[in-house]
Amino acid sequence: MSFQSISASRNDRVMLPLALLLLALLTAVALFARPLTPIDETRYVSVAWEMWLRGDFLVPFKNGEPYSHKPPLMMWMFQAGWFIFGVNEWWPRLVSPLFSAGGLLLTMGLAKRLWPRHSGVGGQAVLILVSSLLWTVFSTSAMFDVMLAFFVLLGMHGTLLAADGKRRGLAWLGLAIGLGVLAKGPVILLQLLPVAVLAPWWNPGLRWTRWYAGLLAAVLLGAAIALAWAIPAGIAGGAEYRNAIFWGQTANRMVESFAHRRPLWWYVPLLPVLLFPWFLWPGLWRAVGHYARQNLDRGGRFCLAWMLPVFVAFSFISGKQVHYLVPLFPAFALFVARAMGNGSEDGVRPGGVWLPAILVATAGVILLMLSQGLVALPHDEFPQLPSIWPGAFMLLAGVTALVLGRRCAQPLILMGLIGAAFSALMQLAIARPLYASYDVRPMAHAIREVQDGGHVVAHIGKYHDQYQFFGRLQQPLVELQGDTPKAWLANHPAAYAVVYVKDTSGLQGTPTIVTQRYRGEVAALLDAQTALRLLATPVALDTQ
Repeated sequence: MSFQSISASRNDRVMLPLALLLLALLTAVALFARPLTPIDETRYVSVAWEMWLRGDFLVPFKNGEPYSHKPPLMMWMFQAGWFIFGVNEWWPRLVSPLFSAGGLLLTMGLAKRLWPRHSGVGGQAVLILVSSLLWTVFSTSAMFDVMLAFFVLLGMHGTLLAADGKRRGLAWLGLAIGLGVLAKGPVILLQLLPVAVLAPWWNPGLRWTRWYAGLLAAVLLGAAIALAWAIPAGIAGGAEYRNAIFWGQTANRMVESFAHRRPLWWYVPLLPVLLFPWFLWPGLWRAVGHYARQNLDRGGRFCLAWMLPVFVAFSFISGKQVHYLVPLFPAFALFVARAMGNGSEDGVRPGGVWLPAILVATAGVILLMLSQGLVALPHDEFPQLPSIWPGAFMLLAGVTALVLGRRCAQPLILMGLIGAAFSALMQLAIARPLYASYDVRPMAHAIREVQDGGHVVAHIGKYHDQYQFFGRLQQPLVELQGDTPKAWLANHPAAYAVVYVKDTSGLQGTPTIVTQRYRGEVAALLDAQTALRLLATPVALDTQ
């Protein structure tokens, strides 16, 4: 074994533990710095709570009604932890980090399958992945995307095994499809099928008729796994729920995806932020350019077949969200890691980390200015200023990286540390503003007290289930939208209502149970008569 291969093997042994350590630290920071935030995180945990409360683990429920927008796998994960540890807030916040850790291990294994003669690629890939900004954010969020990425990685392992002539690979692919559907719906097919369909390009010599027949069998296996839940759930949930999960999760979602139009190029200018700091490292693009000019090996073609068709497809779909791209990040990390290794083998050095270091230092200066009120923040969204010390540490981190980067023998490790430090310090800097505007616990606890007193609570405007879990509410809220609140409140004088106002002067002199900041507005819990009087005044109420 050559000295270079020994060094690469040692890097693998160092970088995987380092990546897992960074993930653990980022998870701890997120638990401290971020509440479960509305609308999405609080809703999904509340759906799991309602399933738990009802003892119904087949049909998800939101505010007392069957909830068809998401499959139940993540809710099952929440409930599994509650069964072991009791109902708590911290376990749902650990589910995504655990799937993220599993994703790192699968990425490491995928590198070994793609480049068995290049042992250093896997370690570099996991460090790139764990320190990319979008991956760090959603690895510590109670959302579905990192879980989906885990099953995409599992499906990629199955695809490679099948391409190598091992039939169990098709079983793994089918399992990944089925569990991916249970995690986030049929979108798993968009993530997995392009690379499988393009297998004759990245793996020449396949017998295409046999290959595509095997793919069909894998899809059917995945469908059978998903239907094992969907059929009994559709029967138990009733006709409307059954129609929603069998039709709304496919055709209707495609229609909706074109309803909220964003331009074709919307993702492109966001990539430097989503992939920070790696996208802005000149040394990375120098290595990628060198790798692309060579004849791409099997692994490089596999990663391109994974990334590019899915990115183009999501660009054409008008309903864009940044987290849709999360399952593509392992492909980016693997491709870049291979390019970095290929460049070093051919004498192409990655160079310094001056640009990301300068940007981190600049971000530190901006945070310091924000903390001192020298730069205005939108007061409605951020009623409190950021803390001063994370900005100071971020400035110090940027300057330190700039100095060390000139002589650093391991710039990739330094880049990983830059990315993790930026994500952690940014979250710590905005912790106070986040809790001030997004922590729903005061309102949730007040609603629980009113309900325990035997009163009905209404919600003026669309209700996203944000209070159910934190209040451990036993009853749904009455959702009132449009022109219905006045008549309902008049007919229920003993009830209470949650209202939202932008102009807090409208609440002055009114008897309120509790008020709190909420996503740029002020939420207030009022008795029915007070809420009715407020609706009759020219106050900017949100009733939609």
